[in-house]
Amino acid sequence: MTSGRPELSKRAARRLIQRAFVLVGRERAVRQHWREAELTTLWVLGDWDLEWTIVLHRGKLEFDRRPTRKPDVTLSWPTAEGFFQWIESNLQVAEGFTIEGTPESCRLAEVICRAFRTKMGQVLHFPFDDDGVRLA
Repeated sequence: MTSGRPELSKRAARRLIQRAFVLVGRERAVRQHWREAELTTLWVLGDWDLEWTIVLHRGKLEFDRRPTRKPDVTLSWPTAEGFFQWIESNLQVAEGFTIEGTPESCRLAEVICRAFRTKMGQVLHFPFDDDGVRLA
């Protein structure tokens, strides 16, 4: 990564990503906004072969380290570096980023993506869990 912070291992990146989604799921305003939503998303970092599933179920986000077989929406970045640059920059869309699914599902996934981006930026700057254990 070009940001001046040390390179992340896949394991550390996965832990940071999971932490960011935990924080997104704690946002009361986010849960209320998605109160009735049912959505399964697959997130992919191509060059790292890193995939995870986020399930939105009646306002609650569930993180699964395994890829789902039948996502409603797939969000993918060709490189992990591009993904992390997108998190740390003011770019609206990362280079090579794709989102596939129905228009309605994609709109909902974009809301999740925006909330995740904010929390992931915070986690990258303060990479600790609730107990103060360093995640990366």
